[in-house]
Amino acid sequence: MDISIAQKLFEAMKRFNKAQFNQHPIKGVKQSEMVLMFYVKKSTKPNAEGLKVSEISEMLGVTSPTVTQLLNSLEVKGWIERTVDQKDRRAVRVKLSDEGELVIQKAIKVTEASFNELINHLGEEDSNQLADLLIKAYQYYEQKEMNLTQSGDDKRC
Repeated sequence: MDISIAQKLFEAMKRFNKAQFNQHPIKGVKQSEMVLMFYVKKSTKPNAEGLKVSEISEMLGVTSPTVTQLLNSLEVKGWIERTVDQKDRRAVRVKLSDEGELVIQKAIKVTEASFNELINHLGEEDSNQLADLLIKAYQYYEQKEMNLTQSGDDKRC
């Protein structure tokens, strides 16, 4: 395999991570906070109690203490609400506050506008091809991870 192709892919991915796409859509909001808020919004049904910290932790693939730190920050900003679970008084439920809903709606609009600009720049055909290739690349790494997990060979660099 041509090492220059691997270098080109590495450089492209590195530059992509630094691109505007990966920047904060709203000033003062960390990417990790935005991701957590998006998952809470996406996974909470209207008029529901909200999600348990353990559910958020599982969705994000991070530890509960990490989620708790993010929730503390979001609560100080007034973007989430915590309530005691009615069925299990030891558990806490989390949902977006009204202000948090506004923040996430704004972030969604900014992100959609950014992607629409990219589509206009690349054109529809190249945009579709890019999306297909990114999905294919993700599936490759997801399958590779699954194979490592199943084989018990968890050695990574």
